[in-house]
Amino acid sequence: MIPRKLFLLFTITFLTIFQIKAQEKSTKKKQGQSPVFSNVIYTGNDEIYTNNPLKSDEFYSPVLQGCYPDPAITRKGDDYYMVCSSFAMFPGVPVFHSKDLVNWTDLGGVLNNVKEFNPHDTGINAGVYAPGITYNPHNNTFYMIVTAFTGKMGNIIVKTKDPVKGWGSPIKLDFGGIDPSIFFDDNGKGYVVHNDAPDKGKELYNGHRVIKVWEYDTENDKVIPGTDKIIVDGGVDLSKKPIWIEAPHLYKKNGKYYLMCAEGGTGGNHSEVIFISDNPKGPFKPSSNNPILTQRYFPKDRANKVDWTGHADIIEGPNNQYYGVFLGIRPNDKDRVNIGRETFILPVDWSGTFPVFENGLVPMEPKLKMPNGVENKTGKDGFFPNGNFTFTENFTSNKLDYRWIGLRGPRESFISITKKGLAINPFETNLKELKPTSTLFYRQQHNTFSFETTLNYKPASEKDLAGIVCLQNERFNYVFGITKKGKDTYVLLERTEKGESKIIASKKIEIKKGIKLQVKAAGDSYEFSFALNNSDFENLGGAVSGDILSTNTAGGFTGALIGLYATSANDSKL
Repeated sequence: MIPRKLFLLFTITFLTIFQIKAQEKSTKKKQGQSPVFSNVIYTGNDEIYTNNPLKSDEFYSPVLQGCYPDPAITRKGDDYYMVCSSFAMFPGVPVFHSKDLVNWTDLGGVLNNVKEFNPHDTGINAGVYAPGITYNPHNNTFYMIVTAFTGKMGNIIVKTKDPVKGWGSPIKLDFGGIDPSIFFDDNGKGYVVHNDAPDKGKELYNGHRVIKVWEYDTENDKVIPGTDKIIVDGGVDLSKKPIWIEAPHLYKKNGKYYLMCAEGGTGGNHSEVIFISDNPKGPFKPSSNNPILTQRYFPKDRANKVDWTGHADIIEGPNNQYYGVFLGIRPNDKDRVNIGRETFILPVDWSGTFPVFENGLVPMEPKLKMPNGVENKTGKDGFFPNGNFTFTENFTSNKLDYRWIGLRGPRESFISITKKGLAINPFETNLKELKPTSTLFYRQQHNTFSFETTLNYKPASEKDLAGIVCLQNERFNYVFGITKKGKDTYVLLERTEKGESKIIASKKIEIKKGIKLQVKAAGDSYEFSFALNNSDFENLGGAVSGDILSTNTAGGFTGALIGLYATSANDSKL
């Protein structure tokens, strides 16, 4: 006869093993339902690059194609670091490194801790934008300063000794306005400049803004109360009612202080202007030759148009040659802005009193002369590509390329690398919600491109959907994916405009060996196609307009994103 204690122990052990096995079975079943993307091939094929091949001493501008707007740049020795806006994309504020201003390495995002930066409930156009980055040689520290439109953060600053190794926690700063940047004088004294509203009751017209300066306490990392001062009111000439003076940067050269700002709004009237003073707190006098950079004076129907140039920063580059980085756009054949605002670069002539962007006041060309002694390695050896290129991702590396990003939250919260590819654990949210989505995004970087992926997936219900998306924001997007109706599996194409969704086309399918999904764009024309069991691609829905993927139609500040999407909250009505 088995003793009572031994019997109880045997029973508990048996039940525990049974429970563990049941959990393992449940987990395996759940994992089996997760869509797996085994590869992605993105190919850009813009005509401007085909018609303008590079010579050995040339490189292309933009240097960062796709939605990388509002660049700011700094330098320590021979190392250059550049940051851009990211809005509600995650991680926040992408940062890049270069030794020569031509070849750039992606270092990921500055704000990569979701406990400290969490844009989980914001529209894609909120989050963080217009960062500044400055190296302070007096304490061997890099500073990134930015405005965060989430979690009541406001203006924040983060620091590091080495941007390659990561950044510290955000420090909240006690001032309003947007577009801050920080400057350190020869004696180590710090100053913050930023855009703000005029004093209460003094706004003269819509778009009237001012530039303020504060003294900055580097010991305690705060602006010094009572030191704020308006140094630009309205812009270059207040009598002409200039709009949206913003994105200020302070510089010092030959004992003089220079304040460079964007003016005219970030659309067709965008420009860069410059002021001079004997003191970092002014008074500042505008150059008589303003603007020093703009594309607003030229015919709208010009070929190979680059437009909206402005929001710039200047740095002394190789061989003591100055360069300026700035945002611009390359619209498509319908003059729509789908790629978004990109990071361009031009040499800057600062041989006179004021700097001027070389060829920044004539229609811009796609190619530039390389700095002396520099070799163009873009797209090789881990350097960021530009021009026409193909990006292939097989999801075999444990370190996912930084070009893959999340929206409103980290990509790591829903992805896992498996032997068969990238598995996405679907969130119970869909693209139209102001919540993190289980979508791995890639920026559209060309007007003419193709994006193809192989998907292994069997949806369990009508709530399950996986595939690819083309997204401008939560209210304007295309969904091209696999779902279920009753016992049947369907591929569908859904268009969402102003938050209202419509099925353009659908087809009942039977998947045996996976399915390939593809989106191809030729300017404004987008086509979505699928291939079953290694067969030829079949178009679904014909050619559709990319209008809803443009800022012209959808509004906002971002470029179109292409995503690998999965949801357990599908609301598409077949």
